[in-house]
Amino acid sequence: MSETGSVKFIAKRSTRPLTSFGALPELNTYRARLRSLGLLGVDADGIGFGNVSIRDGTTTQFYITGSGTGHKEELLLTDCAKVVTYDLARHGLAFEGSAMASSESLTHAAIYEADESIGAIIHGHSLTLWRELREKAPATPPGIESGTPEMAQAVQQLFATTNARDQQSFAMTGHREGVISFGRDLGDAYANLMRWGSF
Repeated sequence: MSETGSVKFIAKRSTRPLTSFGALPELNTYRARLRSLGLLGVDADGIGFGNVSIRDGTTTQFYITGSGTGHKEELLLTDCAKVVTYDLARHGLAFEGSAMASSESLTHAAIYEADESIGAIIHGHSLTLWRELREKAPATPPGIESGTPEMAQAVQQLFATTNARDQQSFAMTGHREGVISFGRDLGDAYANLMRWGSF
């Protein structure tokens, strides 16, 4: 499901509730910084943009901000989801929690799968950073929409054929203003995003 409500992948809610997320305070700290810079929030039409995720230890599972939470200053456990399984080929995932997993969950899954050292991912919106990254870093092909299985596949291709892993950032060409950064943890992912522009 996208931020506007259109279904882009099959999401199945687990019967297990989301009972804990130890890194939630850290997520809120960096999310507040992103909101203050306008990289995450709500646009003029009231549609949320941007999301953040953190890998669950060394597993393939990860916690991610819920869809439609961009307007909230601080997130509670009920505003997050934990992606517990995913299938990029079949365009589906299963998650725990009362919040719908972000529409970008498959994109995050593709990044975590591409490099097991990645521990956190930021998807922000900035026209300035988007233009900078399109010129100086890897970028997904035009015409590929955000949150789609095609975007997840494009990200896999990006890691296989470019230096995205070294740059630790890339632009989503078909998703105007959409930028991604990642790192060992949220502090690393945030720093990798900030080095592309001044705020």
